Amino acid sequence: MQQLSRPARRAVLVLHVAVSVSWLGLTLGLLALGLTGYTTGSPEMATAAYRAMKVFGDWLVLPIALMSLVSGLVLSLGTPWGLARHRWVVIKFWLTLLTLLLSVFALRPGINHLAAAAAAGTPAAGIQLVIAPAVATATYFFLTAISVLKPWGPTKRGSRLRATQSAGARARQARRSGTEGVGVRQERVSTSGGR
Repeated sequence: MQQLSRPARRAVLVLHVAVSVSWLGLTLGLLALGLTGYTTGSPEMATAAYRAMKVFGDWLVLPIALMSLVSGLVLSLGTPWGLARHRWVVIKFWLTLLTLLLSVFALRPGINHLAAAAAAGTPAAGIQLVIAPAVATATYFFLTAISVLKPWGPTKRGSRLRATQSAGARARQARRSGTEGVGVRQERVSTSGGR
């Protein structure tokens, strides 16, 4: 993929940070609602909590998760960070993909099941709707931390690319230095020979 221009990179970066933080906030909201539904003694409160979780799950989880994944891919492929050059980018990609899949195939069906039970007048205490958002929240905090700290250095592929780029830069510098040096020497010879 071609490198993004500076304005495009900044726009995608702002979008990525916004949707990633939104995903973290969404999981915190789901965790609060899940805890409320699980710990409340009131069937009405449990019903309200699970129905609110369903609204979040139906309208927000999938679009925000997909936007986070896609904007992250565009950033990694359109900038020098690359998708497979740094360990933190690889880990972030796979964890984002995994949590997206878990959101679609585990979290949303669990929310739908408890919301249906609550709508039928038999709200059940669902510990899975406390555990899933808790794990997701911890994962998103971890992803945020590695995005900021950028730990672990390059992958083997990233090290090879860096070495190749460094060798190319040194060769270009040597060519420039050699050419400039010859030109300066020739100019000195011609000016000293004319006196």
